[in-house]
Amino acid sequence: MSERVGTVVIGAGQAGLATSYHLTQRGHEHVVFERGRVGETWRSQRWDNFVLNTPNWAQQLPGFEYRGPEPDGFAPLAEVIAYLEDYARAFDAPVRNGVDVTYVRRSDGDYLVETSSGTVQAANVVVAGGAYQWPTSAPLAARVPADVVQLHTSEYHRPQQLPPGGVLVVGSGQSGCQISEELLAAGRAVYLSVGRCPWLPRRYRRRELVHWLIETGLADETADNLPSPAARLTCNPPVSGNDGGHDCNPRLLARHGAILLGRVEGIEEGVVQVGGGLEKSLANGEEFVANFKRRVDEHIEATGMDVPAPEPDEPDPPIPHLTELDLRSEGVDTILWANGFRPDHSWIEGVQTDEQGWPVHERGVSPLPGLFFVGLHWLHKRKSSLFLGVGEDAAHVVEHLESRDRRV
Repeated sequence: MSERVGTVVIGAGQAGLATSYHLTQRGHEHVVFERGRVGETWRSQRWDNFVLNTPNWAQQLPGFEYRGPEPDGFAPLAEVIAYLEDYARAFDAPVRNGVDVTYVRRSDGDYLVETSSGTVQAANVVVAGGAYQWPTSAPLAARVPADVVQLHTSEYHRPQQLPPGGVLVVGSGQSGCQISEELLAAGRAVYLSVGRCPWLPRRYRRRELVHWLIETGLADETADNLPSPAARLTCNPPVSGNDGGHDCNPRLLARHGAILLGRVEGIEEGVVQVGGGLEKSLANGEEFVANFKRRVDEHIEATGMDVPAPEPDEPDPPIPHLTELDLRSEGVDTILWANGFRPDHSWIEGVQTDEQGWPVHERGVSPLPGLFFVGLHWLHKRKSSLFLGVGEDAAHVVEHLESRDRRV
């Protein structure tokens, strides 16, 4: 006979732990299944020198806000993991480590949660597997010569892991830009294929980015403000928390020696065909920054804030226009695919998904009774997947879960 619990929470990252906290506060019986250890995605899908790109004061998981000595600092990976571990201990979260959920299906009004350690029956299931689920496939990977090492950025840990030559980084989001910066600092030749990801300044008018996101209301913008549902797949604008926090975008990387490329359109016999669009991608990024600064300036004017004048822009070096990259002649022996992640909920029986693969829900509440989601990008707001905002969504989901249980 299978075990029965009130609610199963899947995932013990920030989303699952925030949900567990609210369930615990309400005295609701539940268990948290984690395939690895608390914060497993942070442990296994980040590089060694990763630093959180939101400031420490933004670590605001419910009931466990940051109270350390450096609120304006940025946490290295070990501190992020320690924060999650300390949080789980703080309220004795019922986490079962090393339990992999393989399938979820309906049965007589409940859910049967099939795991690596057996089947559990539950009235409710909260899927909190995080914003980063499955690496996006790279169809061109099959055309790369066998002697060129290929990794998705989720598999990258340090420069010494790679062969000693140059590196082609395909994608210019958070991981692509930050890893490119690390490789440049290690003396590698870096070719960066720039995608559609826009960027933001780490600081503007001597004030840190996340302060502006909150004060201007950008962090609280909801998903219905997006131009289309597909925009939820757009990357987070890259900035860096390393060395006290700084800008990290294609323009800056070019100043540091990276060679910028347009879109990778093909690979034939070790030669990468480079498409156009680089200038447009850079222009779109700069327009995104300009719109952000304009919104901040309007906020300053409306509120009468006393802040310094805008900083002058730095000159940018000329960008070469390459139409191809011969991997062998240029000494490139590694390709890092920084093409992001995609959602996958095919392991949940009956779940409805949209054209982009996101589960259909209303602020985390699925049309399937008793099924909920927390921690997805733009689940409700721009900040929904962040330490800063995930607790708000978790509280909303738990309130609906409890309301459902009272009706049943």
